Amino acid sequence: MKKLITCLLLLIASTTFYSNVSAYSLDSLFGQQPKFLPEQEAFQFNFEQQGNQIVIRWTNASGYYLYKEKFKLSSATTDFSNINLPQGKAHFDDYFGEQEVYYDSVEFSFTVNNPTQEHEITLAYQGCADAGLCYPPGKKVLFFDPNLATTISSATAGISAPIVSTEQDTLAGLLTNDSMLITLIIFFGLGIGLAFTPCVFPMYPILSGIIVGAGKKLSTKQAFALSFTYVQGMALTYSALGLVVASLGLQFQAYFQHPIVLGSLAVLFSILALSMFGVFNFQLPSAWQEKLNGLSNKQKGGHYTSVFVMGMISGLVASPCTTAPLSGALIYVAQTGDLVLGGLTLYILSLGMGVPLLLMGISGGKLLPKAGAWMEVIKGIFGFMLLSVVIVLLGRFVEDIWVNLSWAILAIAFAGYLLHHNGETVNSTAKSIRQLIAQVLLIAATLFALKPWLGVEQTQSQQIEQQAVKFIQVKGIDELDQQLAIAKSAGKSVMLDFYADWCIACKDFEHKTFSDPLIKPMLDNMVLIQSDVTANDELDIALQDKMRVLGLPTIVMFNPQGVEQKHLRVVGFQNPQQFKKTLDQIN
Repeated sequence: MKKLITCLLLLIASTTFYSNVSAYSLDSLFGQQPKFLPEQEAFQFNFEQQGNQIVIRWTNASGYYLYKEKFKLSSATTDFSNINLPQGKAHFDDYFGEQEVYYDSVEFSFTVNNPTQEHEITLAYQGCADAGLCYPPGKKVLFFDPNLATTISSATAGISAPIVSTEQDTLAGLLTNDSMLITLIIFFGLGIGLAFTPCVFPMYPILSGIIVGAGKKLSTKQAFALSFTYVQGMALTYSALGLVVASLGLQFQAYFQHPIVLGSLAVLFSILALSMFGVFNFQLPSAWQEKLNGLSNKQKGGHYTSVFVMGMISGLVASPCTTAPLSGALIYVAQTGDLVLGGLTLYILSLGMGVPLLLMGISGGKLLPKAGAWMEVIKGIFGFMLLSVVIVLLGRFVEDIWVNLSWAILAIAFAGYLLHHNGETVNSTAKSIRQLIAQVLLIAATLFALKPWLGVEQTQSQQIEQQAVKFIQVKGIDELDQQLAIAKSAGKSVMLDFYADWCIACKDFEHKTFSDPLIKPMLDNMVLIQSDVTANDELDIALQDKMRVLGLPTIVMFNPQGVEQKHLRVVGFQNPQQFKKTLDQIN
């Protein structure tokens, strides 16, 4: 009976052999599966170069074995001879039938037929455990050189993580190796942490606007129901988009950052803001009004469908934000194809991100004042907050000078709004304090708006330009390979930065981290290469696929021998102190 249930789960999860991983993860959730070793511990790899021969050695943990026929050698620059694989032990496999496998250890050698130049050699393999877990196919990449031989773990689909791993690789390993229940709790906690990052900022005014837009005093139960519906829309969309990116590549994430998409969202949130100010229905045709009411005005009555749709849109707004937890889940999906466990992890991560939103929604429904004059003022304040979301969206494809001017105009308008309504209140100490705050905000915003015409902005821009690091721009694989070869001949380390105009964290790297006095001197000793993938054309997509870029920002490090330092790959923003620790490890 247990075997029958397991088979049904496997058929539902996937039609492929690798669904064993999904079954294992689901079983471990209920504590019914023994703990398996991480792949690098189960199958310990080593090699030695002897002249034009390479000797491969594997040491397997007890109860673990490697398939003989899964060992495959390949290289784009050479071929091999004298491949001497020893006889293995007979083993019947439910999927592959009779097989030869290697328990305990195995050693074999092969000859490189063109030993006069360096070669990149890929060794494919696959192993399983007697207890019922089969690991995804893996690869080891060897670099053959008459004077140098190193090995790294390849970061392509289905490949084991390096011994020294990045944070995202470690998190991806959790999904395969540890208790599923503990892992989901960890990702839930990481999601709560992500809720306080700039990525999630736009969601707070959106949800606040929904709660305020209810137009009546909400009970805690009603506020929770609206907030929970919103978070579900956000979580499901965020998870689904993550699976698409993991399965099909970063280009699909980039499509959602196209100016047309972002512009459409900006128009939508502008309409929602106008509804907060009570000026929504300006000479619009009745057919348009009905459609717009379906997206915004219905939410005033707490319409759950429209609130869910707003949550879905918020998931799209947050989608370009790349972090180590998100990348860990995406790497796992990309390596194993396990959409079930990957989707569950992304959903749990999103729920964690939604916890503060739920708390804010509940407290908003409880603490907002009763309907009246102050309620209208608060609705207007949240209208300004929704307009700030519009500026955040436009900032992904509009020049900084216009974005800064928009922030200044919004602040001036907000200060004027506060001054107007404050003037209608009775004289009191509180009124004087509000008046002073609004006036200070008005003066500061006005000065900020005038900076470009006062010469201050130009001076600051010149200083920033002087401090900014200079990158060599590359387009596509061929140009990157050419620059890597030049850097290798000069014996210099390389930093490859993947950038896009819509990636806010990429800009933060340039303005806050790369130009920092702590970091800039370290970068001066490296070759700095940048691939601007804003256009997302065929050359950009091919390079991203080759380098396994699943999100931006992504920074790849190469040592002076031209070997990628995979354990130093950076995904997501790092401040100068964090980034210095990464640079200190470059060999």
